[in-house]
Amino acid sequence: MKIICVGRNYPEHIKELGSPRPESPVLFIKPDTASVQKTHPFFRPDFSKLIHHEVEVLVKIDRIGKHIQTKFAYKYYQQIGLGIDFTARDLQQILKKSGLPWEKAKGFDGSAVIGDWFDKSIFDDINKLDFQLKKNGIIVQRGNTAQMIWKIDELIAEISKFFTLKIGDIIFTGTPAGIGSISEEDLLEGYLMGKKAFSVKIK
Repeated sequence: MKIICVGRNYPEHIKELGSPRPESPVLFIKPDTASVQKTHPFFRPDFSKLIHHEVEVLVKIDRIGKHIQTKFAYKYYQQIGLGIDFTARDLQQILKKSGLPWEKAKGFDGSAVIGDWFDKSIFDDINKLDFQLKKNGIIVQRGNTAQMIWKIDELIAEISKFFTLKIGDIIFTGTPAGIGSISEEDLLEGYLMGKKAFSVKIK
């Protein structure tokens, strides 16, 4: 199982980071060891003093595919979820300034929260999904997949040009505006169309 992440897919998030808008999806990969086990807390790593939460809609691939056309991409997944891409922002800024890869800041152990999965058939339109992240009961991030620059099926087509998609692979589709730092004992809860998808304690 590999975790393929999309960066800079929401215009307002691009603005809050002061980043240029990309001409094609920004892709990076987290190893399977990045996944936080369900019911386990997230332990802040000692190499960063600024960990940011980034809530994202997830897609689980259920067919092997390569060079998938956008019009056929819907056949390659049945489940939609919600998760968090934890980012060591201070470390990422150092790496970016040096022109180095982001993996240390994005792919470290425990950096990916993967919540519950929902059959996509229960949603009227996957391109109009509301989702939100609560920190200690207060909404800190909210978004809708309608805000994406590249929609889910477009992302699958683009990703499959470079990486063969296999059963069980997970795509993180990008985060909306509202990213923020986390502290010890914070409780993060994610909701997809009003359905609770995950809950994770920060340690």
